[in-house]
Amino acid sequence: MTHMHVAGSIHADAVTPAPKWLQRPDDVNAMVPMLWSSTACRNDDGVIEVGGVSVVEIADRIGTPAYVIDEVDFRERLAAFRDAFAGMKVYYAGKSFLCGAVVDWVADEGMYLDVCSHEELQLALAAGFDAARIGLHGNNKSEAELELAVTAGVGRVVVDSVTEIERLDRIAQEHRRTVPVLVRVTAGVEAHTHEYISTAHEDQKFGLAIGSGAALDGLLRCEQAAGIDLRGIHSHIGSQIFDASGFEVSGKRTLKLAKQVARLIGRELPEFDLGGGFGIAYTTMDSPMTPEALAEHLREIVEHECRALELTLPELSIEPGRAISGPAGMAVYRVGTVKPVALGDGIYRNYISVDGGMSDNIRPALYGADYSGTVGNRASTSEPALGRVVGRHCESGDILVRDEFFPSDITPGDLVVIPGSGAYSRAMASNYNHATRPPVVGVRDGQITTLVRRESIDDLFALDPVVSARRATTPDTDA
Repeated sequence: MTHMHVAGSIHADAVTPAPKWLQRPDDVNAMVPMLWSSTACRNDDGVIEVGGVSVVEIADRIGTPAYVIDEVDFRERLAAFRDAFAGMKVYYAGKSFLCGAVVDWVADEGMYLDVCSHEELQLALAAGFDAARIGLHGNNKSEAELELAVTAGVGRVVVDSVTEIERLDRIAQEHRRTVPVLVRVTAGVEAHTHEYISTAHEDQKFGLAIGSGAALDGLLRCEQAAGIDLRGIHSHIGSQIFDASGFEVSGKRTLKLAKQVARLIGRELPEFDLGGGFGIAYTTMDSPMTPEALAEHLREIVEHECRALELTLPELSIEPGRAISGPAGMAVYRVGTVKPVALGDGIYRNYISVDGGMSDNIRPALYGADYSGTVGNRASTSEPALGRVVGRHCESGDILVRDEFFPSDITPGDLVVIPGSGAYSRAMASNYNHATRPPVVGVRDGQITTLVRRESIDDLFALDPVVSARRATTPDTDA
């Protein structure tokens, strides 16, 4: 199995205009199936459609930039993980993308929901999700956050520090409750991914380290706490992971800890969470595992270690987010300018400026994430030309697609469509340069549904008391 570092293009040969993995396409209009949601295709006119709706219609009706979620594909991926991991609890990681409609889809498909902030928890509850099927994460949960978790009756809290254990125990006892808890541990695994999304090495903010003894101490504290029902151990090695070897090392160290705890407290812990972080294909250099292959590998890892340690097989759970929401989404932008830039030796790169940028997808700027892209509003008969899709922000690092071949006749007004954009894009969007955040629409059976409306400049002005006050006292000249 081949895969590439999440920051692959950063590590490309600096003297070449494109990374070695990027191949010049025979057909610049071709859509590589693994990069796109299941209903995405080009119609007879060469226009990309998804969910039976053309991107031209989406752009005309909704405007650009916009995020588009293929509801059929999203639900199919939820069901694929649910079925492949039958007998396990599958928590959808809401941090990748969450809104009321997604909460409903998760519930409809019989899944559990993972949230990692007070606000995500409030959204899930406001949308009517069963609290008993919610897991709460976070490395700095507030009093109010834990209070809500306890009173709402969330199914489990994944604790991250001794301070949090003490805080949760106190709040639970105040409400005469006993809260199911997993302890997040760091197993000292160096996952092959970007430093910012590698979460199992010990020198970082998440979890209690096994190697230092902090994890064992935290587990014993939970066992002794009157307001806590210690259920098990949680481990997460990182994000955008393609290789099961990291899970094997983590599982070995974590289950060894579980055996140690069992000896000390006189019972085996009944639950074990392997985390998430399962990778997706952003470009042709990526080779993700199917849910079925992942399930087989992870089951084998846990079963093997439990046999070796003479442990009863615990109830297992996982937390896929990106692997569900990522491929189900695409971003649609409109081209504003195309600037050919000479790279030397007669080689040019087209800098394709679009009407969004790092404010709606920070991942390329944050850790060099790679994406693919294509012209969506038409087919082209022109030759492929090396292009770079850049945003409208006042930053040289404002890049959306670092390396891609686009038709050489790409022009202002064209639509650029970027697949694999459903996870950690709109969810991480900002208002940099006072940009308004784009909408998210769902498409299915030829229908467009607003999942998250477009943010307006009035929304931003409403947050500014000076501007709000002055607008309130300024006569409406349009009346």
